[in-house]
Amino acid sequence: MEKAIKLKVRKELDSHQQLNIIKLKGSLISKGYTEIIHIMDQDEEYHINYFDTPVESKSEVLAFINDFIVKENLTDSISTENDVKH
Repeated sequence: MEKAIKLKVRKELDSHQQLNIIKLKGSLISKGYTEIIHIMDQDEEYHINYFDTPVESKSEVLAFINDFIVKENLTDSISTENDVKH
């Protein structure tokens, strides 16, 4: 069974933040956590990025994302959200 992971991404980002978020998404794909990341608008401030990952990988994926956010100082730019149904 697949589980969806949702990321809340601020729309207004500087070029360094944008580059790091692209690196995060690329890493999620290259590590095999997902094959595609979907993007939808939430409101005027945020996009929602979501992707499916195997349920047995969910904790590992969330830990990877949270470590990346802290390491790259993106706590004001991106955050993880609860599971999303699509």
